[in-house]
Amino acid sequence: MRAGRVGRAHGLDGFFHVIDALPGLLVPGAPIQDLGEVVSVKGTDAAPIVKLSTASDRTAAEALRGRELIVVGAEKPPLEADEYAAEDLEGCAVVTTASAALGTVQRLLAYPSCELLELDDGTLVPLVRDCIVEVDVASKRITVNGEFLGAA
Repeated sequence: MRAGRVGRAHGLDGFFHVIDALPGLLVPGAPIQDLGEVVSVKGTDAAPIVKLSTASDRTAAEALRGRELIVVGAEKPPLEADEYAAEDLEGCAVVTTASAALGTVQRLLAYPSCELLELDDGTLVPLVRDCIVEVDVASKRITVNGEFLGAA
């Protein structure tokens, strides 16, 4: 399961910041696909600072920047009825209630006020009740209120 992405290096001993971290997955001993295992974790659940067995110094940590952190064998945490995993939303077609195609979700961005869907053309769609009409993960389709977005 994807636990985040490698961000900028932190210090000189191989630690790095994790971008878009999924809390609870990056723990010491966790095997990371193609990158070794987690040696140490600092920071908070929301903003962890991690060291992997394959990064012994700052240069090695910087070389990993941008790589996905996939925890081998990890299970998805349970989600509430109106919650979705980022990887479930990526690749979804986004359309308005009038069936106008807006694009395809490239990734989920966490902003202080809300989470945003970044579409393939760079458009940002807020994940708020006034905007999102329906999320159908099985059909890979998200219907949005076009009037809310000014795209009616």
